[in-house]
Amino acid sequence: MTQPSFKDAITICKSIMRNGFDAHIVNTPLHHLLIVADGKQEIDLCTDMPGDDLVKLFPSAALGLNENGALATLREGDFLYRFYQMHENTVAPEDFLTRTTPTLEARLAQHNEAEKVKRQAKKHKEYKGFMCMEHSVCFAGHPDEVLRQDYLRGIQAMRHAANFDLPIEQNTWMAIVGSSQRIIDYISVQHIMDEWRQVAAENMWRFVQLLFDSQVLHALIPELAALACVQQTKNDSGVMDSVLEHTIGCMRHYPEGEFNHDWLGTFAMLFHDVGKLYTAEFYQGRWTFYQHHRVGAQVTRIILRRLRMPIDQIDLICDLVCNHMRFQFTMTDRGIRRFKVLESYQRLIQMSRANIKSREDNYTAFNHNAKYLDRAEKPERELEPLLNGNQIMEVTGLQPGPHVGLLRQNLLKAQIAGEVNSLEEATAFVKLHAQSV
Repeated sequence: MTQPSFKDAITICKSIMRNGFDAHIVNTPLHHLLIVADGKQEIDLCTDMPGDDLVKLFPSAALGLNENGALATLREGDFLYRFYQMHENTVAPEDFLTRTTPTLEARLAQHNEAEKVKRQAKKHKEYKGFMCMEHSVCFAGHPDEVLRQDYLRGIQAMRHAANFDLPIEQNTWMAIVGSSQRIIDYISVQHIMDEWRQVAAENMWRFVQLLFDSQVLHALIPELAALACVQQTKNDSGVMDSVLEHTIGCMRHYPEGEFNHDWLGTFAMLFHDVGKLYTAEFYQGRWTFYQHHRVGAQVTRIILRRLRMPIDQIDLICDLVCNHMRFQFTMTDRGIRRFKVLESYQRLIQMSRANIKSREDNYTAFNHNAKYLDRAEKPERELEPLLNGNQIMEVTGLQPGPHVGLLRQNLLKAQIAGEVNSLEEATAFVKLHAQSV
């Protein structure tokens, strides 16, 4: 059978609207499905035009038949059109648009579509309310009605889309966006977090992006949604991006390698820059965010309490947020030793790596710190200075003797204290102190 055309039905609706009334086709996708399925060329229209005016506008229209509650019927060519009265008073905004009629419901039941959906739902209990579609996530039935039955399905749809890397079907997506505030109003934070915990760490960035795009994040965690309005320099190239874009990029890169199942680490990455919302300052043509890590840890604790997170997980995540800057600056031997004492130092290293990848920045400080990590395993007494005795004598012109050993020991102490961090600095140090030993 050829694909059904709704051109004439649209023309009828336009004729009604030109006469000062409203009209629309009832549930076009469902009409398309039924016409293809049963071959009945019947289309239901909805209008607020009175029946008497309909007859004047369409002389062939028949009043009083009341077929399944229809106001009037009209046969044009091969198609039978039924006119239904438009609803004027309703609480839900989406109900102003009539979605179904008794005729459509009867046809749907006749062809067992409703039973088919029920069988699918029974077979896949986890996906109750969803159609089994290969290429998208889609509600089973009319999206607004399905979502209204259980607003948690909006979060579930985004979870499925994130975990399986699938788009959300357009009508399903619009139902979620239109009901974003109701999702927050009617679904407890605990239930939302239960769904969130089922998102794989490596897919969490997609889930957060969907939460933001659907406006759910704006009501659930407004502090994070507001980061979309905070701009920062991406790297030395001067390119600007929003802090939220950077955050989602970091979440995408964090669960790589051995961290691909680290849900808590990825979740902490979501909050690592939240403090920038409160520390942003524009001065001399650039944005600064001094102490955003410390402020961010405090803000994160408030947010996580609101999200009903367990206290031990709150402490861990806040600790990661507070220390996430540690590995991003060139550290001394002493700094590396203090860093490795931290219980979550490996996660902090991964957070730094994800931050560099998201910024497309250089690895100079990262590589320096990584090189010195092994040195932190050795006791200080076993460390070697940057210059040995022969090199010290060559640089300073000193003769062999105990004074060379003393200068070597002073150089090592300066390295451990963080006063000397490179071969050039070591050379300058021994030259400066050669005369005092």
